[in-house]
Amino acid sequence: MAEQEGKKCCSAAKAGSKVIVGVVLIILGLLAVISWIQPLLTVIKGCVGLFLIMAGAIAIAIAKE
Repeated sequence: MAEQEGKKCCSAAKAGSKVIVGVVLIILGLLAVISWIQPLLTVIKGCVGLFLIMAGAIAIAIAKE
């Protein structure tokens, strides 16, 4: 029975450490977005045209069916 309690404790510790790593990565990601907002907006603006081209091609492909 002590072996099962040890496994539960170990799995709980692993889950807790994964949650902590996840929270740290989210915070780092938010900081990166905040600090690099202008280059991010440039990339998004650059992708709008490509997205519209792709959406038009998909619309034409659907219309042909």
